[in-house]
Amino acid sequence: MRSLWLENQNLKFREDVPVPVPERAEALIRVLLSGVCSTDLELVCGYYPFSGVPGHEFVGEVVNSPDDPTWIGKRVVGEINIACGQCEMCQSGLNRHCEYRKTLGIHAWNGSFAEYLVLPLTNLHAVPEQISDEIAVFTEPLAAAHEILEQTILQPADRVLIIGAGRLGQLMAAVIQDTGCQLDVVARHQKLRMLLEKQNIHAISESGLGSRKYDVVIEATGSVDGFTLACKSVRPRGRIVLKSTYQGNAEVNLSGIVVDEITLIGSRCGSFEPALGLLAEGKVDPLPLIEATYSLEQGVSAFEFAARPAVLKVLIQPTLL
Repeated sequence: MRSLWLENQNLKFREDVPVPVPERAEALIRVLLSGVCSTDLELVCGYYPFSGVPGHEFVGEVVNSPDDPTWIGKRVVGEINIACGQCEMCQSGLNRHCEYRKTLGIHAWNGSFAEYLVLPLTNLHAVPEQISDEIAVFTEPLAAAHEILEQTILQPADRVLIIGAGRLGQLMAAVIQDTGCQLDVVARHQKLRMLLEKQNIHAISESGLGSRKYDVVIEATGSVDGFTLACKSVRPRGRIVLKSTYQGNAEVNLSGIVVDEITLIGSRCGSFEPALGLLAEGKVDPLPLIEATYSLEQGVSAFEFAARPAVLKVLIQPTLL
């Protein structure tokens, strides 16, 4: 099959990758659309030593499901963590933190920048008919955005700051605005500020922060500088939610965190059900975030475009003509 292939930080287009074969309780999925996210770009930069087909944001159609044929023909999205089901974390219901997990397109499992992929049936979620492919492909990042609300309670009186208005930051802002909290979003580029303002979300520049302190600060820049700004912007006994992963080690002033009694919350993947509900009800409209759609053959160019400053969602469509 045709796919993108990442090896030794080198991304290339290939036509000789074998079509995966579903094993017990797995499904073969034809990929309809797949999204390029910051993690994909960081993999190319060496964030994690992955070799194989990258990509984990997708919508597809099940074409083979040996153990449960009722899935065949259904449009699906899929959770990215492939759990063992046996370890202590899995037995306690925390499959996303399985001690032996594999991760779609990130660790030990080929991903969605290909014509086909395989996932366990337990990872699949059927896509409601009213959700188009272009909207459904945002399910995984929207679930990650919504995870914040599953980890910490936001009240209308809370002053909340999001640092970073990129692909994930825009989705987080849409989700968090619905809580009625006092929300500000740091956006460096005018295009990103305009997108926020169209949703009546207050966008500010970094210089506009001044000495204002926030109850909750969400860091989503992918930069250590963003974390430094988060520490400066949170009030004593406030909360910092970390959505960024950083290549290498970040220097942290732990003494300041201890003295101000700051709570740090790591936040990664989220549940798909709430995300699909938001998309089905039209409460979040991700379509304005789409910048371009490329074919698999154009995949390397798609990554190059997605890596440019202020570029939002780039999609890859295996059958694009």
